[in-house]
Formats: sequence, structure tokens, C-alpha cells
Amino acid sequence: MSYASESHVIDEEDGDHGSSVVTPASNPESISFRFAGEEFTVSGFERTLPTPATAGDRSALVRAGLAAEGASLDEDGWHVVARAVVSPDAAAAQLRSSKGQAPALIEEHVEGATLRSLHTRVWLTELFPGHQPRTSQGALPVNDPEVHGDVDEDGRPYARVVYRYRDRDHLRDHLTQTIEQTRHANPNPYDRSILARRITRAVIAHPCRLEFADGSEHIDVLAVRDGITRLTSAWALLTEGEAPYADDIAATALKVLTAEKPQRRGASEKALSQRMALGRQEALVGFLAEFQRGVNEAQPTDRAVRLGQTLVLPAQVTVGVHRHSSAGLSAEEVFDDAIRSILASIHVEFRHWDAAAQNVEVGTRAISRIRLPGLPQHNLLEEIIGLAIGRRKPAELPAVFQNNRIPGTALWRAVYLVNFLTRPEIFEQVKRFAKDIKGTSKMRTAGYAELLGPVIDLPWRGYKAGSLQQARNAWANGGVLTKGVMGNWQPVPTADFAELVQPALNGNESARQTLAVAGGVALITDKLITRNVGSAVGRTVPFRANADQIIAGLTESEEGLWTLAFAAKAFDPERECLNAFTDTQLLGRNTATMYSVPAVDLTAEDKIRKDAGGVAPEALSQWSIVVLSDPGKAREVEDEQNSEKEKASADQSIHAQLAAERRALRNAVNDARQAVKRLMALAEAPEARATTSHPFGSAEEQNRIIDEVRKLGGDILVNSPAVDRRDDEEHEDDDEEYEDVE
Repeated sequence: MSYASESHVIDEEDGDHGSSVVTPASNPESISFRFAGEEFTVSGFERTLPTPATAGDRSALVRAGLAAEGASLDEDGWHVVARAVVSPDAAAAQLRSSKGQAPALIEEHVEGATLRSLHTRVWLTELFPGHQPRTSQGALPVNDPEVHGDVDEDGRPYARVVYRYRDRDHLRDHLTQTIEQTRHANPNPYDRSILARRITRAVIAHPCRLEFADGSEHIDVLAVRDGITRLTSAWALLTEGEAPYADDIAATALKVLTAEKPQRRGASEKALSQRMALGRQEALVGFLAEFQRGVNEAQPTDRAVRLGQTLVLPAQVTVGVHRHSSAGLSAEEVFDDAIRSILASIHVEFRHWDAAAQNVEVGTRAISRIRLPGLPQHNLLEEIIGLAIGRRKPAELPAVFQNNRIPGTALWRAVYLVNFLTRPEIFEQVKRFAKDIKGTSKMRTAGYAELLGPVIDLPWRGYKAGSLQQARNAWANGGVLTKGVMGNWQPVPTADFAELVQPALNGNESARQTLAVAGGVALITDKLITRNVGSAVGRTVPFRANADQIIAGLTESEEGLWTLAFAAKAFDPERECLNAFTDTQLLGRNTATMYSVPAVDLTAEDKIRKDAGGVAPEALSQWSIVVLSDPGKAREVEDEQNSEKEKASADQSIHAQLAAERRALRNAVNDARQAVKRLMALAEAPEARATTSHPFGSAEEQNRIIDEVRKLGGDILVNSPAVDRRDDEEHEDDDEEYEDVE
């Protein structure tokens, strides 16, 4: 549906508001302002704001855009631009050109495409936060929308993307999350800077269509791709309170962005996109009226200053895209990739995002560029790429690979993606594209694994937030990319990973590497294999080893293969793993919802090691995994440590040996005290109080522990010569005192 009359509709319903809400032009001035308890100077403050454009001006821009050479928008797209631009006539002038000359648009050349943009000023009330790589890599509760390209009837790309949400609630929740997380990600926001000098650096924006899977009408808006932090700070300045919380800022922005003007009784029904445009227009008029009321006195009001410094901002609005004949991407993909290329040049090469955000951006863009000569478009390759970047869900695995034996689970998605992305022809392409995007000349296998981490963990980020960072560190340490995994093998689908152990022992390389990837991903995700750091040696692991080395070592023994199988079998993408947390970290957590990975006992019928009671499985530990990966090295380390202890003991003076044992005793006593605290904390949990279980097992066992503690205290008292001598001297002194009395 075209909204060609939308600009006229706005003016007909609301009138021309500009002349009634702005003051005559005045020179910029510097004023004193108090913000966050401090006084500072607001420079260049103007007591006027632009008049909202007329319907005629907006329509003139739409006509100029449709006729402009090099522009790539339909009528709906141009109406989005016309609503947002403060001066449509000036923007239209950039689009008009003399015969034979190109329009005065900004041109940017990226791999595969040329982008053309207007440099203009826009209203804050028309800018929607777009897809934000810095927040989308995190473990967040609201899923990102599906991102699609858009093409005209001839298959040429539009300068527009389509965000597909489940419904309008999903849109609201996602906008809220984007604003909140952007605010949280910036401990030093731009609020004060904007208040002092306005937003001076242009945001990057383009038209965007918001579609809904539930069949709701689509909405056409202007989406900001770079500058969301600046937008968030602007909305913060318009939120009540000196230091508003992130959720309050989001609520202020959404009140305007999702406003919808009610349908007038008896009037012809308008599309949702029009009703929301009218709602935002009404909010803008309200802001302008507030500003007008606040600038009549010598000292503008606090609210007027905030409005004057935030309502208008510079923007680079992309309105054209030309796909190069050499482009490796499809017409649907080329525009979004080109925009992301611009963002990468800003935030990967210069003003850096954090590592995870960079890896998400570089990894997904590089994977999207994979092409295999001779294969048609929309084939298995496209389906796998869709699986990698989140367009296809794990449940679609059997359909993607046309094999109903493949379980449609998140872990099997990881197995098939790792296999696909480590095939030589794919590996070399992705690595080359990633180096080009990052602007580097070298990338080791560990660097490639680091890119894969955020791609693999996409289905479970939100559920396993407690171990997400450690898992990504392990991917940067080599992940599951062992030499075997990088070699020649194919995934072996099965409903039970334990069924792959015997074939692997019999020499089936595909079964062995399937276990390596599935079990390795599970162990890394559940923090049972972590990054190689020296501080862990002697505490959680016996020796240093990279993540890929540990996984490779596990595939070399029967016990290691069973460990991988049990880890993969136990893995649940929607629950946390008990093994991932220390005793202290478990306090206050609901362990009833967690699962556990058992240790291996090859002598047991079910291969599961039991605890001292002989029934409950014994939990797998990081230490035992590293030992299993290289038993020979573990023995060497243990022998070396024993030798060092003996040598140290022999070389130390008696004073040093006594000091060492005293420290050991103090540590043991402290450990016991902490164990009692943890035990009593667990006993106070609702689950424990709902039972008759005794926290110490039974009253008899509690008394036994008390007796042992008393015996320990007695041993310390009785066997201390210094105490004995002091006691004897005190008794002698007492006798002398009694003699004096007599």
C-alpha cells in the first residue's frame, strides 16, 4: 500500500503548527545551566526551533526523490524521509541535478556496492533505534527481529531493510531492550556534552519497514544504525529526573515512537503507519509548544534548554544503493551488508566495540558472503547460512539438510555448523572475508574459532548467561577447532551420543569428531573447559592447556570419549549446568532446575562414576577433564610437584616448616567454617525447609562432628608446649599469692 497522501493527511488533521510555536530568529547565545548538581555553560543556544514542514514541501521532496538519479526508494520510503527531514526543500535541492550531472549526494564505496546519502537535519521524534550489534551479541531475553533485504519489481535492491517481529509487543519489547542495554553499555553517556553543544556528529539512518509475523499491518520508519548512544542520551535529557534509570529513558522514547493517533469517528480508515506518523507529529508539536513557553524569559527554563538542544540533530540518511556487477551477495543482502560495512569501518577499525560485538558483526557478515561456484542461489548453501546467522531455527535442521535422522536441537546445530564452517573451501573464504572486514592481514585458527563462538552460542545465550563470557574466552583459546575437527569428517546423527563411542574406538573418524564437537561445545558452554590461564593451575586444573588441545586429548582415550558423550547427552540449551558453578556461586541459586554432567567409570555397567554412597553420580570436574586429556603430562606434573614438596620440606628451616603448617591449619579451619555457613544457608532454603531433612544428616551425625571439633581443639591445647609451660607458670604464681595471704 502506498501512503502518498500521508503528508497531506498530517497537515489537514493538525494544521500548520510551525508559526504558532516558534519565536523569531535570534543569535546563538551562551547561558548558564545547572546539570547533575554542577553549573556549566550551554554554548550556542538558540531561542528558536525550525517550523515543521508543510505538506507541499514534503510532497516536493517525495517527487524529487522518485525522479532522482541514483536514488533507490519507492514512494513509501520517500515519505519516511520527508517526515523526518527538518527542511525538505533543502533536501530536495540535493536530489535535483542539471542534465548530465549527478545529484549532490554523499557517495560511499564499499565492497560490492555504492551507497548514496543525504546530509540533512532530522527530528528526534522520527528516529527509531535500529539493529545494534553491541547489544545483540549479549545474553538478552528479547530476541532480535529477523533482518531481510528489500528489492523492487525488477529485483534491484532498495535502500531499505525489513525487520520482521513476531507482533507489536515484540517490537515494543525489543525497542525497550535496545535503549536500556545501550544505556547500560555506556558508563559515560553523552548527556552533558549534548546539553552543552547539541549532537554535532551525524547519525547514520535509512528507511526501514517493520513487519509482523502475526499478520499486523507493517510500519514504515527511519532506523538509526550508528548513533543509538546519542539518541539514548537525547531521550535521557527529555526524561524526568536528574539521573533517570534506563527503563525510564526507554519509556519516554517509546511513548513518542509508538504513539498512535486515534481514528476520528466517521473519517476514512487510515493505515497503521499513517496513524503512528500522526501520533509522532502530535508529540513533536507538544514539544515545540513546551519549548516556546520556556524561552520567553531572560533565562530559559530547564525544559526549554533540554528541548532546544535535543529535538533537531544532523543525520546522514541513505537513500540510494547501486549493486556492483562483481558483488558476491544477492540483491536482497547487498544493502544491509553495505551499511554494516560502513559501521564496521567505524567501530571495528576505529572507535571499537567490545570483542564480542565485533566478532558477531565480522563473523555473520563474513559467513553471509560465502559462495561456492556452480551452485545456484537459494540452495543448501543459503539454508546453512540462514541457520548460522539466525534466520533458520535449530528445529529446522532436518529440513535444511533434508535428513530426518538429524535431531532438530541447538547442539546438533552447533555440530553441523562447525563441520560446514571448517571445510577447507569454506574456511578459507570466511577467513579471507573476515580479514578484509577487520582490516588485518593474518588470522590464526584460534582467531577463527573466536569468530565462531557467538555464532554457535546464539540459541542459548540468554539461558546460560552465567557462563557465557568464560565460554567465549575458551572459543578465543581455540574452541573445538582441533586438527581432527579441521580434517575430513561428516557428522553422524544419533538420538544418543553414547552410541558413537564404540564406533569411534573402532576407528570411525566421523563418529570421533562428532563427539569432539558436540561434547566439546557442551563442556565449553558449561564452563568445564575454560581459557588457558596460569592463575587456574593448581587450583582448578593441574596444568595449562588450550581448549582445543584438551578436546583433542579427550578423543584419544575411551574414558575421554565417554566424557564427551556424557557432556553432549546431558547438555540442555535452556538450563544451567550444576558443574559450571563453585560452591559459593551456588548459594542462593535454585539448583533443582539445573542438570549435572557425570564423571566416567569404565568399570561401571553404565560407565557413570558413583559417589561414596554408590548410588548418586559423581559430578565431572575441570581438573579431571584436563587430567584425562593428557594423563602422561598429569603424572609428570604430579611427580614434579611431589618432588618440589619434598625438596622444599628438606631445604626449609624448622621455623619455615612450622609457619607453613600453621597456615595450612588456619586454611583448613576457615574452610570448615565456610562449609558450615554454606550448609546452614542451604538448610534455610524453602526447598530444604519443606522437608524433615536434618542439615547435618541427623542429630547423631551432628554430635559426631561436634565431638570431632572438640577433639581438634583439645589436640591443639594439649599438644602445645608453649601453652603447657605458660599454664605451669600461672599455677606457680597462684601458689605464691596464696602463700602471701597465709
